[in-house]
Order: sequence, then C-alpha cells, then structure tokens
Amino acid sequence: MDDPGLAEADHLHALSALGRINAISGTASQLASAIRRMARSSPASGRPLEVVDAACGGGDVTVSLARRLDGRLADGQAVSVIGLDMSARALTRARAHAASAGVASARFAVRDLVAEGCPPCDIATSSLFLHHLDDDLAIAVLRSLAAAARIGVIVSDLLRSRLGLVLATLGTAVLSSSRVARVDGPLSVRAARTRCEYAALLATAGLTGAGIRRVWPERVLISWRRTDGVVG
Repeated sequence: MDDPGLAEADHLHALSALGRINAISGTASQLASAIRRMARSSPASGRPLEVVDAACGGGDVTVSLARRLDGRLADGQAVSVIGLDMSARALTRARAHAASAGVASARFAVRDLVAEGCPPCDIATSSLFLHHLDDDLAIAVLRSLAAAARIGVIVSDLLRSRLGLVLATLGTAVLSSSRVARVDGPLSVRAARTRCEYAALLATAGLTGAGIRRVWPERVLISWRRTDGVVG
C-alpha cells in the first residue's frame, strides 16, 4: 500500500481489507481504552479532548475512535479526533466512511507526518505505521508525536514473531480478496520489530518510561505519558 503507483481500485480494496482486519483485531477498542485511561490523568477542562490519529489511512480506526470516545470520557468531556495522512485518496475514503457512519467528531487532513511533523494535540496516536519506517524515521516520528502531545502518546503496531507471521498470512487470506493486502500483511510482520527493539527505539527517541504491552493479535500497545514537559 506504500506504492504511489498503486492503482486506485487496488488501493481502496486494500484499505477496505485493512479496515476489516483492524475491526477483528480490536485495534480501535484497545486504543480507545488506553486514551480514556490517559485522559483521566490530565483532563482538558472546558474544551474537547484533541486526539490526532497519525497516518490514518482509510480512516476506519479514526472513525471508530471518535465513536468510542465521544461522551465516554470523564465528566462527559467531548472529543475531537483528526486523522492525518499523506494520501489524499485514502482521506477521500476516510471522509466518506465518517459521513456514512454519522460520526461528526472525526475530521481528516492531508499531512506528511515524516516531513511536517505532528500538530499540537492532547493525545497523539498511530496504528500500523512504525513498521513502514526505518529506525531513524521511526525515531523522528515518535519524537514529533511526543513533542506535539500535551498528555501523551499511544501507538499500536505489529510484533515480529512466528505467530504474527502465521496470523498475518492466514488472516489476509481469509478476510480479504485483496491481492495487495495478502502480500502486504506478511511483509509488514517481517518489517516489524520485537518488543526489545521497540524498547530500544523508544529509549533513543527519548520517550522515557513508555510502557509496552503485548496485545491480540501479536501486536504491541505502547503508552507514553508526559511527566516533565520535556522530550529528549
């Protein structure tokens, strides 16, 4: 899905497949629970909680996050979730998905996170993004998310393991007829990191004290909370 020359029909088909896989994987549910826990520690009184979903792709997770969080934060605090992605094509699909789902609290904007960084927010999230980046770029993105987030950062990504490879191969074969998804799934697991490698990446990026939790299905859920106002 990273190929800029990928035909539109193939790209959209692959995004739909990824949406189904994320739904079954419980990605948005895991992120939403982590966001609620983090938001309780530092409420943004009098205004909506601002959440950035970095590299949101087709917007399935973004829309689900907005639906799961709206009205369910402490003291009924509202939420504003903005999905950012460098693909205008993917965001066209994302906006259509939000409209059809009737989720007005999800918005989208074109942004190259690697080149432009993350805009200011309360909590920055991303899912299935870091494995697309080499260590230097991943560190730069993590630093950008942390610098932009008033409260903290939550990241969901693949875990490189034999079980993860088996699940990716079987999952894309069963859940999708997309040729791109069936190729991309196993390749993504091979490009992902082990738990120790994630820990080293976070330490180099300066996200001191970040928690790394293994979650279904062979993914990691990373949670970093700002404590001193400084990243580095």
